[in-house]
Amino acid sequence: MRSVLFAFILGLVGAALLHIIIVLVLPQFTGRDAYTRVLGLLEMDSFFSLTSTPGPTGLSNDDPYLRTAVCSFSITDGPARFLARGAVPFWSLAVFDSASNEVFSMNDHTAVNGRLDLVVATPIQLVELRKAPPDALAQSIMVEMKEEDGYAVLRAMAPLDSFDDQVRNFLAESSCEPFRR
Repeated sequence: MRSVLFAFILGLVGAALLHIIIVLVLPQFTGRDAYTRVLGLLEMDSFFSLTSTPGPTGLSNDDPYLRTAVCSFSITDGPARFLARGAVPFWSLAVFDSASNEVFSMNDHTAVNGRLDLVVATPIQLVELRKAPPDALAQSIMVEMKEEDGYAVLRAMAPLDSFDDQVRNFLAESSCEPFRR
């Protein structure tokens, strides 16, 4: 009787684990993971503002107080640089690798002078940048990313309708592009 009970419990635990693994891995097999959706925007190396209605990739901006823009990038040929300036009540940036693992995040309170100036590079590229740092990167935050492809999500808060144009301009004028010396 004991072995039958043990086999039954082991079968239940095994089935539960199998179902959890299938649910977590399914997006990578179907091509509907976040990275694939961002790549579907066809806007490599520039921020693309999301609207409240889902676009062809299914990405949308659901929060009524936050405006969101996404950017896919590759650091295969060199570092990527993210810049944004402007007076908005709050902004945040999160950088993800192609497996949607968060690599780095920051907001206006942790940035130098409240400005976004971030460089994402591979470990080797960072060593080269630190050997002879360009003057243009004096205030930049340097972030190491092991993967060569990824995406960034920039959010800005518009707590009142009067901030909406200001926030939309902030996102439209932000940049996500390869860094050139």
